Amino acid sequence: MQSANKKGGISVQTEHIFPIIKKWLYSEKDIFLREIVSNAADAVTKLKRLESLGQYDSKGESYRLEVILDPDAKTLTVSDNGIGMTEEELDRYLCQIALSGALEFVQKYEDGNQNNGIIGHFGLGFYSSFMVSDTVEVITASYTGAPAVHWVCTSDGSFEMSAAEREGHGTSVIMHISDEEAEFLKESTVREILNKYCSFMPVEIYFSVSGKEDDKEAEAEATPVNDTTPLWLKSPSECTPEDYKAFYRKVFSDYKEPLFWIHINADYPLNFKGILYFPKIDTRFEPIEGQVKLYYNQVFVADNIKEVIPEYLLMLKGVLDCPELPLNVSRSYLQNNAYITKVSAHIVKKVADKLNSLCNTEREEYEKLWSDIRVFTEYTCMRDRKFYDRVKDSLLLELTNGSHVTLTEYLESAKETNENTVYYTTDKAMQAQYISMFEAQGIRVAVLDQPIEVQFVSTLESYSDGVKFLRIDADIAGALKGEEAVADGEALTALFKKASGEENLTVELLSLKDESVPLLLTVSEEARRMEDMMKYFAAAGNGFTPPPMPNDLKLTVNTASPLIRKLTEMSAEKQEAAATYLYRSALLSQKKLTAEELQSFLAAGYGLLELL
Repeated sequence: MQSANKKGGISVQTEHIFPIIKKWLYSEKDIFLREIVSNAADAVTKLKRLESLGQYDSKGESYRLEVILDPDAKTLTVSDNGIGMTEEELDRYLCQIALSGALEFVQKYEDGNQNNGIIGHFGLGFYSSFMVSDTVEVITASYTGAPAVHWVCTSDGSFEMSAAEREGHGTSVIMHISDEEAEFLKESTVREILNKYCSFMPVEIYFSVSGKEDDKEAEAEATPVNDTTPLWLKSPSECTPEDYKAFYRKVFSDYKEPLFWIHINADYPLNFKGILYFPKIDTRFEPIEGQVKLYYNQVFVADNIKEVIPEYLLMLKGVLDCPELPLNVSRSYLQNNAYITKVSAHIVKKVADKLNSLCNTEREEYEKLWSDIRVFTEYTCMRDRKFYDRVKDSLLLELTNGSHVTLTEYLESAKETNENTVYYTTDKAMQAQYISMFEAQGIRVAVLDQPIEVQFVSTLESYSDGVKFLRIDADIAGALKGEEAVADGEALTALFKKASGEENLTVELLSLKDESVPLLLTVSEEARRMEDMMKYFAAAGNGFTPPPMPNDLKLTVNTASPLIRKLTEMSAEKQEAAATYLYRSALLSQKKLTAEELQSFLAAGYGLLELL
């Protein structure tokens, strides 16, 4: 038998849907207050729109929202003097779940433009009130002068609607908080929620607490809780440095002043605003997790939305107001949203533009900030080639004397001595001897002493055409060399191999310009970088054990040194003691000696003194 065709709409019974709303509508229950206050703000926004169209005359009335807590009556009330509702509208918006008046209003008055600050007056968010309430009342009066209406609904979905009295237009939502959710009857809890979600809503919000005192009704004075014109809505030209710092302290409760800030005011098609701050990091060991707050038309949405800010910029603090996003936004939505991808790319560009601006127009101040932003900037360059291409002329190298130069400036000044090579130190104390030798020949030495810079120099070499980075103990620079040694050095080579205990040690005999240094130990740049990388992975705590690295030491014997010349004239016993002592001295400048090496070093020194 063939079944008959049938069409219809899905029916949802309130006794089934309300338990779901109560438990699952939002992951955090405190969002209910944001939703109800947002609805109230929408009601005001709509009435302001009608006034701008000449369809309503407020006669100078000021708009405001009231949040009133009454712990004795176990109620939390949100009241507005906005557009209000007629009996027909109340029935349409509240008695049919998820039918929002926002789309209808926009279609009628906004010519299809939904980017208007109207979130969704009495949409599904209204029912979040039942997450914490046994009963919810609505008393409303339309701006049209229609009779006021009273609507009351219990958590099982049963409602009653009747005539009411209300002074003036607008809506009051009275939530009777359930015993299980008594924490929302605490003044501190309500104030904290308002501060979190409503600090920058576009309509003035006042909070007060009602109660009984000596059997007489007493009401605390209403206090304002929000700033209707947050700093990000203003033009940067209207904001002073103190304005930016005060806003930072207010939003993030951070006693340290930010290093600098970026004021974003992106127009069509991105249409978002915000302020991003570079926070002051006290030490390299301090966590650098930032905090970027996401807003929708001045309504707080969430903290640390990692999908909006690239991972390598997460040390930033700030606020972003994105009216193109829905108020209740999910992570999966953000991860697959083309708008978010464009916003993220725009933020990266603005950060790069700010660094370039500081470097080009405030160079002295920029150099003072460099130590604080250096690791962040280098890491970002490693993660994003486009970012590097934008800021490459603003990357600074700190020199051993504390001054700073860009990479271009360093290479330009070094044309005569080191041909497209940057010489650097990772430890000014340990490598002091090498530093003095290089600087004596007019070669400037950069300081790259952060762990990340092992990888950063490799990145720069891959990005730059022919630029090479060499640690000062990686090789003997051409500028340090004198004449090649011409004397037969087989005896010296054998002597130092024996002194080192390394038969495979590479020994090079050279005459250096600096005669005061008898020996130099070097490790090739490639081998040392590989060793540093292995140590880095091992330190990451992932159970990785670095494999033993091949011995890549090279010993340069300075035949121009008077000490080496004297060494050739000594007796065999003295030669061996002196060579051992000299080798261990050179080794000490490369690394921390092992117990055995230190013992050998001291013994050689004592033995040498005895012989002398």
